[in-house]
Order: sequence, then C-alpha cells, then structure tokens
Amino acid sequence: MVSDFRKKKLLHVFNSFFDRNGSGSIDKKDFDLAIQNISKLRGWAPGDAKYKEVQTTLLKIWDGLQGRADADKDGQVSVDEWVTMWEDFAKNPSAPLEWQCLYCKFIFQLEDASGDGAIDGEEFSSVYSSFGLNKDDAMSAFRSMSKGKSSVSWAEFQELWKEYFVTEDPQAAGNFIFGKSSF
Repeated sequence: MVSDFRKKKLLHVFNSFFDRNGSGSIDKKDFDLAIQNISKLRGWAPGDAKYKEVQTTLLKIWDGLQGRADADKDGQVSVDEWVTMWEDFAKNPSAPLEWQCLYCKFIFQLEDASGDGAIDGEEFSSVYSSFGLNKDDAMSAFRSMSKGKSSVSWAEFQELWKEYFVTEDPQAAGNFIFGKSSF
C-alpha cells in the first residue's frame, strides 16, 4: 500500500508533467503536448533535429509506460494504474524498466540545458517554471536536492530519481527533483 506521502509525490509527477491536458489520465495526446511544450522552451520547431529527437524519445517513453501501466488496455493510464506501477518499482528500484531509465535520462538532459553534464539551479528552475511551477519554489527545491551544492551530476541525479519514487523520508534530497519544495 502506498503511503499518503508517496502518493502525493506520485500525483505531483502525474498531474504536473504527464497529464498535460488535465483529463485525469495519461494518454498519447499528453505526450504530444509535452513535445510541443519542451520544444517551445528550447526554441525547436517541428522538423528540427532536436524536435524530432524529443518526439522520438517521448513517444518511446509513452509506449513503455502504456505497455507497463495500462492494465485495462484502454489506451490511457489512470491515477490508480500510475500508482500501482510505481509501487511495483519501489519493490525493486535497482531494476527499473527500460522506459523508466529513458525517462530519467530525458529529464536530466532536459534540465542540463548547457549540456555540460550537470544541472545548476537556473537550468533546473527554468524547466519547472515552463511546466507551470513557481520558479522560487523550484529554486528552493534545487537547493534541497543538491544539498547546497551548485550543481548535480548525472550519477547523483540517477540516485535522487530512484529515491524520489521509493523514499518515505520527507527530508530526503530525492524528494525535490521534480521542482517542488514540499509535499
């Protein structure tokens, strides 16, 4: 059974990043909207190589998510299906599914706008503000996530990402990787 604390975190990711059209479930249309939002953030137009790369990656993530979480095969992932999938992940976080690894890497690369292999506070907060989160709150989340350091490396991010989906500790640094400073 997922605790209330973990469910709040899971719903934050579900509502803020996946259910882009606010329908209450995740479907391919949400991924199309995410492709548009991310490309707009980075200034990529349809037809640009980076636009196509984002599109290809996000559609692979959708295929993996749908294949794993859409238990009733209705073409969408409900809140209950989402929570169940992440509860299964929490039982063995050292063996993520391929789409989960791809998603983790995609988020890191999205946040690492400079491409220098690390995320800094400005990169982090600009991504989360583009998804409608408060920029100051995202900066506060970054300070907690980075434990006061100026940047977070890919290796650190992978551990923080896992921690987000499994920890019950409200003070754990991983709780802050999705731009929110409290739950």
